[in-house]
Amino acid sequence: MNNSTTSLPPVRVSRVELRRIAMPLVTPFRTSFGVEADRDILIVHIEAELDGEVVHGWGECVALGEPTYSAEYVDGSQHVMVQHLLPRLAARALAGIDAADVSDVLAPVHGHPMAKGAIEAAVLDAQLRAAGMSFADLLGTATDSDGRPRRIPSGVSVGIHDSVEDLLKTVQGYVDDGYVRIKLKIEPDSDIEHVAAVRDLIGPDVPLQVDANTAYRRTDGRHLARLDDYDLLLIEQPLPEEDIIGHARLADEVDTPICLDESLVSAAGTADAIELGACEIANIKPGRVGGYLEAIRIHDLCLTLDVPVWCGGMVETGIGRAANAALGALPGFTLPGDISASARFYAQDIVTDPITIVDGHVTVPTAPGMGFDIDSDVLESVTTSTLVVELDR
Repeated sequence: MNNSTTSLPPVRVSRVELRRIAMPLVTPFRTSFGVEADRDILIVHIEAELDGEVVHGWGECVALGEPTYSAEYVDGSQHVMVQHLLPRLAARALAGIDAADVSDVLAPVHGHPMAKGAIEAAVLDAQLRAAGMSFADLLGTATDSDGRPRRIPSGVSVGIHDSVEDLLKTVQGYVDDGYVRIKLKIEPDSDIEHVAAVRDLIGPDVPLQVDANTAYRRTDGRHLARLDDYDLLLIEQPLPEEDIIGHARLADEVDTPICLDESLVSAAGTADAIELGACEIANIKPGRVGGYLEAIRIHDLCLTLDVPVWCGGMVETGIGRAANAALGALPGFTLPGDISASARFYAQDIVTDPITIVDGHVTVPTAPGMGFDIDSDVLESVTTSTLVVELDR
């Protein structure tokens, strides 16, 4: 697809519903920035029209409940949508809007990429549904070269555990489930011993990587170099997100490739990080960079520069998970992503056909729109509030 346009007819958007849902996690998920036991998720639902036909679109805002992963948080995302983003979108949306125009219309509002990305995704979902096309069809990732449904390898993210024994039990369960790559969350005092034990458990052939979520500092280079002994795919975001130079220096201190996550918020910023030697591998999270269209631009940049990329996860429901699977099938995504089964996090998803894992792989969804259909009964059962914004008022 062309990165400047979706090549789809614009849709007229007159109504936006902001729906909050409460989704308990199967097990608490611990990272260096906190523990999640349940998710308070903001869903953007738009009602649009094309050629007299009403069509709906859905987007998921991946902001967390507190501003710990990033400056965004779910209450703030809803506030900025209502007070600043949707009012700016109204005139253009009523006249007819393409998802590719959303970022430009909302650009006067600084920051808030997760909120903006959710709106963009809802518009794109509506456009695709109106065209009877899937996101995978748009990207060209629905099938392999022989015409068979496209399948991509699935990795799983494992939270920090209090004991090595509990960690190994959890990892063994995911290995038994067939995941082809293991990612361990780490922090100081929960790193070297944990990684060594997991590598011993899974053996030398299963890909293993670690994610620090900014838990270390520039002075930790010698310590992190000890991870070189365990043949890791990468060390993800070891330093604070603004410390690009520190990551470049760390890349010279350790043999394991340095991957950036929180530091990458745009294609331009990604290009700078790569040029400085701070980003040897890129984790692309659509919500973090402002939407799927910017994520595609980052993918294309990295593909041109021969920098491997993989698709990260933000504990999405089936809305975001389906779209991530289609994105993660693009050719630059050469490493397994965090596109795990829905059941990894949720006992019951809000879509009718949740992502599942078969032989360690996910089949790219091809339902019209971003690749999912909403389970209305489940959605209603987990809804905690709704706020409707009429754009024509």
